[in-house]
Amino acid sequence: MTNDQFYMNLAIQNAKAMKGQTDPNPLVGAVIVNHNRIVGVGAHLKAGEPHAEIHALRMAGQQAAEGTIYVTLEPCSHHGRTGPCAEAIVKAGLKKVVIAALDPNPIVSGNGVKILQEAGIEVVTGVCEEESRKMNEVFNKYIVEEKPFITLKSGITLDGKIATHTSSSKWITSSEAREDVHKLRSENKAILVGVNTVIHDDPELTARIPNGRNPLRVILDSSLRIPLDVKVVKDEKADTWIFTGNAYDQKKKAILESKGIKVFHTDSKQANVSEVVKILGEHQISSMLIEGGGNVNAAFLEHGLIDKVEIYMAPKLVGGREAPTFMEGNGIAEMSDAVELTDVSVTSIGKDFKFTGYPIYRRLTGSKIPPLQGL
Repeated sequence: MTNDQFYMNLAIQNAKAMKGQTDPNPLVGAVIVNHNRIVGVGAHLKAGEPHAEIHALRMAGQQAAEGTIYVTLEPCSHHGRTGPCAEAIVKAGLKKVVIAALDPNPIVSGNGVKILQEAGIEVVTGVCEEESRKMNEVFNKYIVEEKPFITLKSGITLDGKIATHTSSSKWITSSEAREDVHKLRSENKAILVGVNTVIHDDPELTARIPNGRNPLRVILDSSLRIPLDVKVVKDEKADTWIFTGNAYDQKKKAILESKGIKVFHTDSKQANVSEVVKILGEHQISSMLIEGGGNVNAAFLEHGLIDKVEIYMAPKLVGGREAPTFMEGNGIAEMSDAVELTDVSVTSIGKDFKFTGYPIYRRLTGSKIPPLQGL
């Protein structure tokens, strides 16, 4: 490992510690080194607050002059709620800037580097670039597409079941795996399920961990069948939005809205998942976790809307033709058209295994998209 990689890894670790706090802004860390000594460190803590570079510069003070700053993302060049970090670096008298990744926004990408180079500062880019990009996968999608980064999560048995044929589902996975799921919820701005999950399980859909952030609760309910006494309607632990179709019950809508629930209707009879994603993006929802049943999961997958998959697999077998699986819908006709996962990793959590991967949709052609039946 080179010195540049060592210091950049420190900056990345500082940034990762803020996961779930900075959205819709990216995770950014910075380390300032002078004469082989770390004189300043910083991380972006929250949107609207000083960026990582500013925190590091304040810590370094006069020791920043003639030093090198390692930053995980190209220093900003625009005037927003905070001033341009690139200009602050120039003013501090740093002689070198090492950057992991350029700004993914094509409108501003490279502008920060240009400011630094025009001031005579040496700029090095691409150090630990892949680590930085993966760390900011949510921001990288949202800033370009203005749509949330969507993660599909499911807890399943070894034979792919999410419940038995009698609808018994508690608990498939271990307590350690469930704790990890609550961490996932806290890191996402929204969590989505179908109305059947709400009716059958009455979930809270909250992040029950110390200092956890409860996500926005999003429910797909094409005809507003949601009961008024379920937790997501009455507990006030987090905001709840319901997406319905164009034939919704107007009286039920008024009752729900009187309870503080937002109700959105899409243009089709069933809640249109592509339209749901577009609306969420317009409301600055940059990340969303799907914890739906097999039909909801399949609809998002076959629309090509899932960016990441997190599957918790318990070493259990339940069998049963009628036992629900985590991916249903109409399904894909030819195995050659199956959606493959890339960059797959497997970790052990308690007695279970967590599979993480990223779908490749290039072969998803000619498949019928399943309707959201019963939602």
